[in-house]
Amino acid sequence: MRTSRFLLLAVLLMAVPAALIAQFGVSITIAPPALPVYEQPMIPAAGFMWTPGYWANGDDGYFWVPGTWVEPPEAGLLWTPGYWGWGGDAFAWNGGYWGTEIGFYGGVNYGFGYGGVGYGGGNWNNGGFYYNTSVNNVGSVHITNVYNKTVINTTTYNHVSYNGGAGGVAARPTAAEETAGRGRHTAPTSVQAEHVRAASGNSALRASVNHGKPAIAATAKPGEFTGKGVVEAKEAGAPYKAPVAGNKAAEGKGTENKAAENKAAENKAAATRTNENKAAENKAAATRTNENKAAENKAAATRTNENKAVKPKEPRPPAESAKPTAAHAQPAPRPAPSRAQAAPRQQAAPKPETHPTTAHAEPAPHPAKEAPKSEEHPRQ
Repeated sequence: MRTSRFLLLAVLLMAVPAALIAQFGVSITIAPPALPVYEQPMIPAAGFMWTPGYWANGDDGYFWVPGTWVEPPEAGLLWTPGYWGWGGDAFAWNGGYWGTEIGFYGGVNYGFGYGGVGYGGGNWNNGGFYYNTSVNNVGSVHITNVYNKTVINTTTYNHVSYNGGAGGVAARPTAAEETAGRGRHTAPTSVQAEHVRAASGNSALRASVNHGKPAIAATAKPGEFTGKGVVEAKEAGAPYKAPVAGNKAAEGKGTENKAAENKAAENKAAATRTNENKAAENKAAATRTNENKAAENKAAATRTNENKAVKPKEPRPPAESAKPTAAHAQPAPRPAPSRAQAAPRQQAAPKPETHPTTAHAEPAPHPAKEAPKSEEHPRQ
């Protein structure tokens, strides 16, 4: 898994535009160890250029990438080493690149011509590279383009491996370095990328194992970690301080883990915003509910008070004056005659009243017909 990640990193480095190479890297919170003290191996042949070693970071924490001799991608290019820089809350790796001028590399003193500013190990002249033998180990290799010039370091010599932060180098880029940083850059070669990959898979190069003193401090050629071209570190640049248990995971975080952290932070922020929105909605809903209830209670209380204030009048008994002024008394029936009478005819129904004050007496029944008198006897 680790191998595939570094192969992917190498491909990405080759695909990223040259102007962005120096900005590509990982961010962690623990400073890299000090640079180890070692000798430069002999140059394998003319045409190779020195690339100093540095501490890289992987899943198992910091590991040492041995310094080595590399053939440049084309004539006229110089190597600007990468460096760790403190960004205010983490260390970020600024990757190295090839360019016509040496750019800013954090003021870190990598040695062998890289004293913190520029490069004193050689220069290009008429398509050929000339080596300064005062800082380069040409050994017995037959190289005609050589010169000897003492390099004076303009920065304090130490083994600090990073720029800024607590204990870091306080250098800032010069105007020339800034111009070089904006110039045309060429990514590390595939051989360089393979060299980093091989170092990441070698447990002896882990800082947690070698404590800042790697057994393979430098090599004559990229990726060749055995043989007579391998140089061992003489000593660690400073006493190694193992990361505390709580920060162990932070030391091994790379680009992949940093992306996961950022994603988790985004999800947490989104969840916080969601909860805040829900809380605000619930509060607003509760406020509206309380307002509605208060309005309903107030309206109900108002109606109750109005009903109490407007009391219905009790019906009063009708006044005496409302009674009819004249009673409609039925006439008393006449006494029946002493004589036998015929059965009276059926009495007609009384007519309705037409005036409230005048009583209409029912017509008296017709007198029954008298029975025929018995024949009177003639008087004597």
